[in-house]
Amino acid sequence: MPVIENSRLAVIGAGAVGTSLAYAALIRGSAREVALYDIDARRAEAEVLDLAHGTPFTGSSRITGGGDLNAVEGANMVVITAGAKQHPGQSRLDLAATNVGILRELMPELVARAPEAVFMLVTNPCDVLAVAAQRFSDLDPARVFSSGTVLDSSRLRWRLAERVGVAASSVHAMIVGEHGDSEFPLWSQSRIGPIPVREWVGDDGERLTVEELDAIADEVKNAAYTVIAGKGATNYAIGLSGARIVEAVLRDERAILPVSSVLDGYHGVSGVALSVPSVVDAGGVSRVIDTPFSAEEERSLHASADAVRRSLEALELH
Repeated sequence: MPVIENSRLAVIGAGAVGTSLAYAALIRGSAREVALYDIDARRAEAEVLDLAHGTPFTGSSRITGGGDLNAVEGANMVVITAGAKQHPGQSRLDLAATNVGILRELMPELVARAPEAVFMLVTNPCDVLAVAAQRFSDLDPARVFSSGTVLDSSRLRWRLAERVGVAASSVHAMIVGEHGDSEFPLWSQSRIGPIPVREWVGDDGERLTVEELDAIADEVKNAAYTVIAGKGATNYAIGLSGARIVEAVLRDERAILPVSSVLDGYHGVSGVALSVPSVVDAGGVSRVIDTPFSAEEERSLHASADAVRRSLEALELH
């Protein structure tokens, strides 16, 4: 599919994540036009006005939107960040049920207004919601996916780069599986430059130990909790990673990113959405890559699949 000229991105939800993603997309020139919608019209209109005032500094992109869902009409890509926040004492499953209910009403309305769009879920739990969105829209699974572990992988690359003293762009490593507590690093396929991560030798002649790699993986898995404890939400990095995925779609890049889509026979996993290395282009997820996994990684993938499947069954989305 060709690069989309005069591309139109619609962002659903004008909270911290949605506005950060819209801001990043404007600065990076991810789309020709960004439309921001929120059910809170006053909030959405104020965010659009604030962002519009900065567009003389961002190039040719423009921002529109407000509280009318028709703002998304004709979008080439729709990113959904809207959803309920987790309240104290509320379980993740209760939160999932609330957000699935929102999505059940929202997806048909969005598809009616942007029938040719690629849809990306950012709202959590994003793997469960990717399955729900695909079911409620009845679209090709390739066109409905979540941001998955793209941000988690960025955190891993940054942390490894800091540890070994190289540029993050020279670290090739991914977090895969559920975007959540059962996610795990694909160490068997990780490289620092051309060197497998377990074979990297530092300036001091030392290698990264299994214990240190485990500690880094645990730090990455809990990074969001650390940020939320300090400032109440994560928004800038997910905004930037979301904009990066948008570019892969709108520029038909065929970029390999660990987004989360509904799998069909991937390492024996079907019917659930998990993040695995995937080719992302103008059609969405055009291919999930049959990546070699170690025996331990294979077990971790199935544990992740089971975690997502349990949520889907509890929500009667199996």
